[in-house]
Amino acid sequence: SQLEESGGGLAHPGGSLRLSCTASGLFLDYYGTAWFRQAPGKEREGVSLLSKSDGSPYYVDSVKGRFTISRDNGNYVHLQMDSLKPEDTGIYYCAVGPSWLQNFRENGYDYWGRGIQVTVSS
Repeated sequence: SQLEESGGGLAHPGGSLRLSCTASGLFLDYYGTAWFRQAPGKEREGVSLLSKSDGSPYYVDSVKGRFTISRDNGNYVHLQMDSLKPEDTGIYYCAVGPSWLQNFRENGYDYWGRGIQVTVSS
């Protein structure tokens, strides 16, 4: 099973990017899906997750109101990132775990993508 991220790149402050993650060998509708990021010199942190068990999205406080996680019928999970800030810069990872997962503890996630670079700079 494999996850692959796409949609990263360079954005100006205040701009938008849309990340996508697709899975091969997994039907994402059966799993909880999440996005993590690792800023330069910092530890990886959870950004957003979409719980399968209650269908609710969860966001870290720093992205609430700016990022939106969604899943579509085409076996993709997306992260719409608006009003981007320089501190959003980092490598973003897609992760998949059990359907009941509702936290960002990394050891709870079974599959990880390789990550994709997001840079927010003027």
